[in-house]
Amino acid sequence: MKEDTSEPNESQQNLAEPADAPSPALEELQKAYDDLNNRHLRLAADFDNYRRRMARELDARTTFAIEGFAVELLEVVDNFERAEKANGAALTEGMEQIRKLFATILERHGIRLMECRNLPFDPERHEAIAYVPSDAEEGTVIDEVVRGYCMQDKVIRCAKVVVSKGSEE
Repeated sequence: MKEDTSEPNESQQNLAEPADAPSPALEELQKAYDDLNNRHLRLAADFDNYRRRMARELDARTTFAIEGFAVELLEVVDNFERAEKANGAALTEGMEQIRKLFATILERHGIRLMECRNLPFDPERHEAIAYVPSDAEEGTVIDEVVRGYCMQDKVIRCAKVVVSKGSEE
């Protein structure tokens, strides 16, 4: 004898019900996902805002640093204007004082002169503009045409120098 299979039996109906209604575990997982996604979006927005704020602050700090340096240099400009009005020995003395003031300001900001004379030529610190015979050893800097400067330990302008070719015989 055959059973009528056209209608689902009781066990088949019980299996079909949970598929139609969302399970509590699935709802919890969806809620947790939504919560994590919202937290992620907020964190991304907060980080973007932080990045923009830091960029603005860096620009402001740079501007104020340049402004402070400029104010110090204006003191040198004022002294040059006073020196223009002087003459003779007062002019020479005034120019020497201005040079010292300028060197002090540069030093205060970590900018210093590089010593070059009587040292071996270093292509990272020197730019050779002439190679001439002299009594000095070959490859030695014998004259400095334009002074070089370092800021902290970084060369910001190479010195333009004359290098010895050695003695010509």
